[in-house]
Order: sequence, then C-alpha cells, then structure tokens
Amino acid sequence: MNTATFITFIVYLVGLLVIGLVAYRMTNNLSDYVLGGRRLGGGVAALSAGASDLSGWVLLGLPGALYVGGMSEMWIGVGLAIGAYINWQFVAKRLRIYTEIAGDSITLPDYFENRFHDRSKILRVISAVFILLFFAFYTSSGLVGGAILFENSFGLDYTTALWIGAIVIISYTFLGGFLAVSWTDFFQGILMFLAVVIVPFVAVSEMGGWSETMGHVGNIDPSHLDAFSGMTAIGIISLLAWGLGYFGQPHIITRFMAVKSSKEIPKARLVGMIWLVFALVGAMFVGLVGIAYFESFTNAPLADAETVFIMFTQVLFNPIVAGFLLAAILSAIMSTIDSQLLVSSSALTEDFYKAIFRKQASQKELVLVGRLGVVLIALIAIVLAYNPDSTVLELVAYAWAGFGAAFGPVIILSLFWKRMTRNGAAAGIVVGGLTVILWANLNAIGLEGGIWSLYEIVPGFVLGMVAIVVFSLIDSPPSKEIQAQFDSVKTSDI
Repeated sequence: MNTATFITFIVYLVGLLVIGLVAYRMTNNLSDYVLGGRRLGGGVAALSAGASDLSGWVLLGLPGALYVGGMSEMWIGVGLAIGAYINWQFVAKRLRIYTEIAGDSITLPDYFENRFHDRSKILRVISAVFILLFFAFYTSSGLVGGAILFENSFGLDYTTALWIGAIVIISYTFLGGFLAVSWTDFFQGILMFLAVVIVPFVAVSEMGGWSETMGHVGNIDPSHLDAFSGMTAIGIISLLAWGLGYFGQPHIITRFMAVKSSKEIPKARLVGMIWLVFALVGAMFVGLVGIAYFESFTNAPLADAETVFIMFTQVLFNPIVAGFLLAAILSAIMSTIDSQLLVSSSALTEDFYKAIFRKQASQKELVLVGRLGVVLIALIAIVLAYNPDSTVLELVAYAWAGFGAAFGPVIILSLFWKRMTRNGAAAGIVVGGLTVILWANLNAIGLEGGIWSLYEIVPGFVLGMVAIVVFSLIDSPPSKEIQAQFDSVKTSDI
C-alpha cells in the first residue's frame, strides 16, 4: 500500500465528513433533510442526479464489460443516454411543478397519495414497500463494490473494508441529509468526470495515439471493434432497455423535485446530459483502450476485467493522482448509496412513521427518525453485503429494473394522463414490480433463452403500463378537483 495514495484517499474522505457537518447546521425540518428545502441550483441538481445514477458500475462494471466484449457492449450506454434525455426533457419540469402543487410532496409515495387524493394510504404503503425492498439489494451491492475497492487497493480484509466505507457514508448522510448528499454528489460527479476523461486519454497517449491504440485492439480480435458482433435482437433490446429505468428511480427523480425552480430545468438538463454522455463514453473507452494496453501493448492480461480502471491508476499515474482516481471510484459507489439510504429513510419516516403511527410528530422528531432510519437501513444492507461473492452487477440490474417497472409507468402517466385513477396507479406499481421479480426468476422453473432472456424491465414496464390503463378505465373517472389540479400544472411555472 503506497502511503501517498492512502493519505490522499483519507483527505478526500475527511472532506466528505466536513460537508456533512456544514449541511447539518442548515437542516431544520424534514423537508430540508429529505429534499433540501427545494433550493438546489440546476448545476448541482444535474451532477447530483448523474452521480447518484451511475454508481460504481460506470468505473468498474462498464469498463469491464467493454474489456471482455468490445464495442458490442456499447448498447447499454446508448440506452441510458436516450432514457436520461427523455427523462430530463419531459418528466423533470412537470414533476417539479406537480409535486409542489400536489400538497408540496417531498417523496414519491407522498406525491402518489396527493396526486390521486388517496386517503386510504394504499398508494403510500405499496410504493414504500417496493422502495425498501429494491433498495435493500441495491444498497448492499454498492457496499460490496466499495469493500472490494478497499480490499484490492489497500490490502485490507473484506470485512474491515466493508465497515470503513459504510461508516463514512452513513456519517455524512446521517448528519446532513439531502443537502450533504447533493453537495457531495456534486463534487463526486466532477471527480468522476475528470477520471473517465483523463485515464483513457493518458493511456492512448502512452500507446502512441488513437490509430495505434485501435490497431492493437483490431490485432487482438477485429470483432472487438464491431458493435453488432455476437449480438441478437433480444440482446440489443435488453441493453437499450436500461434507459427505461430512469423514469422510476426514486434517488434520481427526487433531484427533479428538489430544484429551486422549474426555470432551472433547461440548464440542469444541459449540464446533466453533457456530464452523462462524457462519463459513459469515457468509461467505455477505458475498457476498450484497456484491451489494447494490457492485452497487447504491455502483454499483461488482467485476471479480473472489472479491475481495468484500478490497474490503469496504478501503472499510469503517480501515487497522489492515483489516490484521487481511486477516490473517484469510491465516489461513484458512495454517491449512489447515500441517495438510496436517504430515499429509504424518507420512506420509513414520511410514509410509515408519520403517515400511520405519528401523524402529529414534530419536525425535530421526524428528522431524528429519518437519521435513525439511515442507520437501520444501512445496517441491513451491511448484513446483506457480508457475502463477498455477492453478484453485484446482477443485483444492480435487478433493482434498476424493479424501480423502473414499478414506478416508471406510474410517474409518466400520472403526469400526462388526466383519466388515470388511484386504482390504476396501485395496479401499475404492483404489476410492474411483481413482473420483474417473477421474470428474473424464470430460470428457476426452467424457462431460459429466447424471449425469456429479455431483460425483465421490458415486460415489467409494458405490463405495468397496461395495468394502469385497464384499471383506470374500468374505474370511476377522477374527481373534478383532481382533474382541475391536473390542468393547473399545465399553466403553472413554479
């Protein structure tokens, strides 16, 4: 373990805790803690959404996939870029306005309840259950990724590495809530951006330029440069379908809700999309360039493809720069986990504790419960993460599909279809979420290959959308009050 690298890494982690302490002094009520008091600027919201989105897989999993399969793995990046743009273009502004008009909603379950005037609490409870279910696995997979980073970079044993990463994340999320998470995500997003641009650029320069680098890749296997090599229609659709997940991710959607004004959305969209495209392209180039560098240029093939970014930091940069680049990997992991912890905490606090058990709870009490919820959920995730052989990428794909199918159709139609009803929303959440769970386990009953290999978000999203339409149409039309509120969103400019 290099001392300079380790010190740089520690300085970065201490900086995160300082941000948490500053945000702690600005957190006075539950809205501050869960949504930052709706005062995020467009740039901070954009980078925070992006950093929360791309987690550790963009610096570990995506480069590793390109290192193994070449350009045929690029379709996931294309799907994500398209999905993110549509989300920013059509969902962000309308959701920001609607959540404030609909009872100043600060969580997704809160919005669903207020949007459909649901006094039965059915929507709130159902959506909170799915949030807690899928985030338990999503968060634990991130903790596993962080532990593996500490383990491989600094020689720590897995359990120690797991607890070190978890304690840092819990600490600043516990203290500062949404503001701490958003500010740290902003700086982590900048660090991730620099990392995925610098690493492939330096590696390509080291090998003599772009033509020489691609020549090395082609000499190893020409199919690595073919985006369609070995791909089927089902395979391409499955990778592109990752873009559908954006519409239902609570930790991303809340950034839209937290922007201080809908007028900030165009700026946020521009910043967010530039960041996302560069991050995805840079990450893919890390893997592609890694083929040339390790397989041909240095003739030192990697045993684990997902370590390609880590190995580049060790062979191309001095220890101090390497420390910051390793911090970028941890940033990617932590910026997603902290957001997931906060959304899960808000589901416990706002959607269970306040809504069902303590309707008259004070703001101070709710913030305290929210902080305790962060600790509780993190401890559950740590228990799930104790197995170092956990299939991290499969868990991420599963949770991403679960959120996308359970909430994506509900969010889209609730914003753009006046005829949608509470029963339709409830049916959409249940059908979409359960379809993902069942489809992901089809191989357990012997259904594999062909159409059954389709990524579970596709059938989940489609069936969730169908369920909403069918149950809404057989239900009584929404009240005039609900329809009037829907119409007011069109003309509002909050």
